[in-house]
Amino acid sequence: MGIEVGGFFGLILLILNVWAIVRVVQSAASTGSKVLWIVLILLLPVFGLIVWFFFGPRG
Repeated sequence: MGIEVGGFFGLILLILNVWAIVRVVQSAASTGSKVLWIVLILLLPVFGLIVWFFFGPRG
């Protein structure tokens, strides 16, 4: 059961990260800012997603 739960939460995290990256790309932020946000989300999936949610570009 532990593998199924971990896999489920991993899948949810992957979906949220892809959604966050799509939102960053669609935002009106500068190209450099977009690259930094995408790198942060990719390198630190959980922490990057949380930081992006609160402080990321809107638009």
